Amino acid sequence: MIYDGQSLQCKMLDNGIAEVIFDNKKESVNKFDAATLQEWKEVIELLNTTDGIRGAIATSPKSVFIVGADITEFLAMFAQPKEQMVDWCKQAGAIFTGYQELPFPTVVAINGFALGGGFEMALTCDYRVASTEARVGLPETQLGLIPGFGGTIRLPRLIGSDNAIEWIAMAKNHKPEAALKVGAIDAITAPEKLRDVALQMVNDAAEGKLNWKAKRAEKQGPMKLNKLESTMAFETAKGMVGAKALPHYPAPMEAIRVIEATATMPQSEALLEEHQGFANVSHTSQANAMVQIFLNDQLLKKKAKIAAKTATKQVKYGAVLGAGIMGGGIAYQSASKGIPVAMKDITTDALDLGMNEAIKILNKGVKLGKVTPEKMAKVVASINPTLDYAPVANADLVVEAVVENPKVKDIVLQEVEGIIAEDAILTSNTSTISIDLLAKNLKRPELFCGMHFFNPVHKMPLVEVIRGEKTSDETVAATVAYATAMGKSAVVVKDCPGFYVNRVLFPYFRGFSALLQDGADFRQIDKVMAGFGWPMGPAYLLDVVGIDTAYHCTDVLAEGFPTRMAKVDGDAVEKLFKADKYGQKNGSGFYTYGTDKRGKPTKVVDETVFELIGTPNKEFEKQEIVERMMLPLIFEVVRCLEEGIVDTPAECDMALLYGLGFPPFRGGPLKYADELGVANVVAIAEKYAHLGASYEVPELLKSMAADNKSFYTA
Repeated sequence: MIYDGQSLQCKMLDNGIAEVIFDNKKESVNKFDAATLQEWKEVIELLNTTDGIRGAIATSPKSVFIVGADITEFLAMFAQPKEQMVDWCKQAGAIFTGYQELPFPTVVAINGFALGGGFEMALTCDYRVASTEARVGLPETQLGLIPGFGGTIRLPRLIGSDNAIEWIAMAKNHKPEAALKVGAIDAITAPEKLRDVALQMVNDAAEGKLNWKAKRAEKQGPMKLNKLESTMAFETAKGMVGAKALPHYPAPMEAIRVIEATATMPQSEALLEEHQGFANVSHTSQANAMVQIFLNDQLLKKKAKIAAKTATKQVKYGAVLGAGIMGGGIAYQSASKGIPVAMKDITTDALDLGMNEAIKILNKGVKLGKVTPEKMAKVVASINPTLDYAPVANADLVVEAVVENPKVKDIVLQEVEGIIAEDAILTSNTSTISIDLLAKNLKRPELFCGMHFFNPVHKMPLVEVIRGEKTSDETVAATVAYATAMGKSAVVVKDCPGFYVNRVLFPYFRGFSALLQDGADFRQIDKVMAGFGWPMGPAYLLDVVGIDTAYHCTDVLAEGFPTRMAKVDGDAVEKLFKADKYGQKNGSGFYTYGTDKRGKPTKVVDETVFELIGTPNKEFEKQEIVERMMLPLIFEVVRCLEEGIVDTPAECDMALLYGLGFPPFRGGPLKYADELGVANVVAIAEKYAHLGASYEVPELLKSMAADNKSFYTA
């Protein structure tokens, strides 16, 4: 061993070959943090000054190669002036370039993931060999960033500008076959042969059988594009990417700008432009928010791992009570992740509806090439539709998903508790009904909790796990572990009216109703809030949720929080409900739904709706609409944090991102409050004090403003 650090080791092999080994001794994965970059720099200096080296291979004994840069270091760096960020990029970039310019051929052996900085390291090598299990890519734009270690310069010179723009803008991981096809890697081999193939390749290069100098020169010069090709490639890319990314996601467009600006430059000049581009996007609010999302998601994953380790009950067989669309979606989700499930209802029609929901999802997957017919058959066979309780009796965990009626749920829960094992867990997929109320007549309330899925189940990442007063820690841990095994992100919340997501959503809806009462046009509100970044405006969302569902939820929340969530006089939602206009489910709500001549769904405004809900008579400023909609939501989130309904700001924000589609580029309601400035949020609220209790500033927010605190720190 000629170098033995915490993150890297280096040893000399036979025939003058050096092996650079990425193996972080303290972490389960390799990543480029400041310490690793420093050690890599030292290894490069050692390789440059050691006589007799004919070539080098880079390997890792871990199940992954390098997952990328250490994101935890980024937020602190974002607070630095842009000039300091550029300097940091230059220093880090010089290390990558230093490895590329070693005076002998280099080969990297990619096992598992080589993403972001990990793949940029691979791009500095002359040849890249990947195992069949490898995944490579540059996903930085998912964090609001662009590659900063040479990815926007080296990748286009290897695979062409079109392919490189797609890889960087789409931010996807790529299988080795796809990477080989475009030239991002040079060979694929079985995992057990990876190191041997890399050694053979570097020996071939050292012996002159491979022209490694020509290969390296391709990355160091300008791109091979004539003027017409360049214009067509970049203008087309800007149009396609800009339509999807702008205005909320500037990073993909900045990546294209850098690739275009550097197309005719030698690598040394081009890298300086990339450093500037990285600094440009790193100082945007979007990058700050999206990096925070990444860190928040890591917290959820960490908590899920702890739950899996501490759970005393493992769910190997599940059951769903109540078929229908929701029950069918839950059954599909469990079966698709390898956990068989019984699906019980009282009619064959309901069972057919549930099975058809699962089959519809699978058929779409087959059509898109994401699911094989064999996989579809296996998943369908793992769902056991039943009219009696016999198959349910063996379940490790039962999800009750019958009609949202406390009396019906009470009967069903008591019934099933009597037939399942004494250590089986019972959960309710309720969206509003108190877990403590539902536990009242159960014999084993410690084995009962809420498990609130969001519709459509297969698309929405969130599951709210609701802890009742008597719910045991073991029950919560097992339920979180099951949700995770189903491919969901679980957030644990305490029992209260509306739990967390619905409790904070309905003040937002109430703000909408009050705006309508004051003469606003729901079409303008929808447009403004979609422009804010929501997947859809509040009127459209209410139609999707179901006007009837929203109306009944409003009753629960008004009873639970009578001062802040009392019903709005002349509420448009109530008027629609009483006119049997339930939204998408029956074709008419705020909008009217149908299909066009081609059978595609349509959404139009039937002007007669204004005869029912009232004619708009005032146009509001966009900022006022945003403030009146968002403040009640933010304040209710703060109250939930204040009351301990949710444990951390990270979980508060992620629950709304995953459960409601809160705009990711804003990071979540608390990250958004940080961006506005907590003191500024308090000041804005003063303008709306006359609108009632839902605009009253929570005590926690007042104290934070007084102490100049934020929910997140770098």
